[in-house]
Amino acid sequence: MQLRRRRLIAASGLATAGFIVPRVALGPTDRRPSITIAVQQISNSASLEPLREQSNVGSRTFSFIFETLIMQNLMGQLENKPGLAESWKRIDERTVELALRKGVKFHNGDEMTADDIVFTFGPERMFGYDYDSGANKTLFTTVLARDSIEGKKLPAEVIGIAKRTFPSLEKVEAVDKYTVRFVNRVPDATLEGRLTRNCGAIFSQRAFAEAKTWLDWARQPVGTGPYRIVDYKPDAELLLEAFDDYWGGRPPIKRIRFVEVPEVSQRVNGLRAGDFDFACDLPPDQIATVEASPRLEVVGGPIMNIRLTIFDKHHPTLKDPRVRRAMTHAVDRQAIVDALWSGRTKVPKGLQWDFFGPMLPGDWAVPAYDPAAAKRLLKEAGYDGAPVPYQMLNNYYTNQLQTAQIMVEQWKAIGLNVAIEMKENWGQILGKFPGRGICENSNSSWFNDPVASLSAYAPGGQTWEAGQWENEAIVPLMESLQAGIDLESRRRDFRRILTILEREDPVYNVIHQNATFTAKRRDYKWRPAQSFVVDFRASNWG
Repeated sequence: MQLRRRRLIAASGLATAGFIVPRVALGPTDRRPSITIAVQQISNSASLEPLREQSNVGSRTFSFIFETLIMQNLMGQLENKPGLAESWKRIDERTVELALRKGVKFHNGDEMTADDIVFTFGPERMFGYDYDSGANKTLFTTVLARDSIEGKKLPAEVIGIAKRTFPSLEKVEAVDKYTVRFVNRVPDATLEGRLTRNCGAIFSQRAFAEAKTWLDWARQPVGTGPYRIVDYKPDAELLLEAFDDYWGGRPPIKRIRFVEVPEVSQRVNGLRAGDFDFACDLPPDQIATVEASPRLEVVGGPIMNIRLTIFDKHHPTLKDPRVRRAMTHAVDRQAIVDALWSGRTKVPKGLQWDFFGPMLPGDWAVPAYDPAAAKRLLKEAGYDGAPVPYQMLNNYYTNQLQTAQIMVEQWKAIGLNVAIEMKENWGQILGKFPGRGICENSNSSWFNDPVASLSAYAPGGQTWEAGQWENEAIVPLMESLQAGIDLESRRRDFRRILTILEREDPVYNVIHQNATFTAKRRDYKWRPAQSFVVDFRASNWG
């Protein structure tokens, strides 16, 4: 090979006296690591548009690809903090004005301005030009049609989730290039909190316009976060790379690759073999197995999500609220926490969170574990032993099947016959068909007010749209809670809503506060957030 090279040089006339080989200027070596993360699933809807993918698995990646005007401090006390807006102020009970950061770049190189904010919250992306308030739908009702979207037409879920998140938004206007004003139709004490939801992530107007179809856009949306999308293969993998023009400074990771590995054992084995650097959604009983290796560790703990089951009140047996109440009294929640979570999480005080602050009714609790009361309620309801179906996916949630099996035995102990039915997708669980009974679910409070959690059980929320549960008494209470300004009135509304949802006409059964555990290489110094988010900003790396 060396002889051949010399002959080629001579033949080209380069082997002459005084010939100097030029030096190639090399840039500094990028020593940032590239990492691979094994997850149970990347997206339910085969898209990365937050208004379509409102799920636990989808929220894992959103916060470091897209960003909101106001952010929730997931590494602190869950308080609001500046995001793409440097500051904000109340103009009146209906209006919030925000000052944008200057020089923020989208992943396509464009500077973010007020026009992009107006677009993000406008009819083209969020509400649709022919919005019908009677056509609200939630995420999972048409999830099976995820690839059959025509042109730029917005999927029904997008419009429904937008309306549920911002139910009374009148307009968003640009005051000047770096100032925007949000105006609500009614007073809203929670508007700042609503803006922290990933539904309010800010996107490039030009990038949306240039996308050929809505689906093309939804699989590679252009945001402002520290990492940009390089490639997304639905149901397989997502590849991100550092966006070095990020307004918050140079990201610490060069490339991030998410791969779908549904089985826990495969995620653990791949991590131990060195195929993955991180493995998400680890059950506590696998922690010792992982940490038997000196190069691996497990981090994580409770997050702002509550695991629960949903009742279909139209099932012949469950239509009597006394049966549903009996089921809530039959569940020994602490036994589930101790057996499946090694005490690493807790039983919450119903559907509420400490960071609700003054809105928190401190004396509230989940229905007490009381088998005697449960048996009495079943007898009063005249329960005849008919089976109640329990539809669920195979461990979409960590410890899902094991939790269901324990509850089935606890219900059996009070004389209730519950039969587990395994399903393949959410459409088979939430579709409007006969025979639905109980199904799995969870609830996250996306900001520091009860409205964030309760909207799922009001008109436009998932249980109403899926035809599982409704109660007209909730309607005026939710309207009052959402438009209320007086603290004491809102506290009364919240307590009354909890009374209906958890005691009088139960829609759900609270099980435990969720927790996430991530197995990782010990040499990577990374701190998890108090949510499903697996963030890789400089603030929690190194």
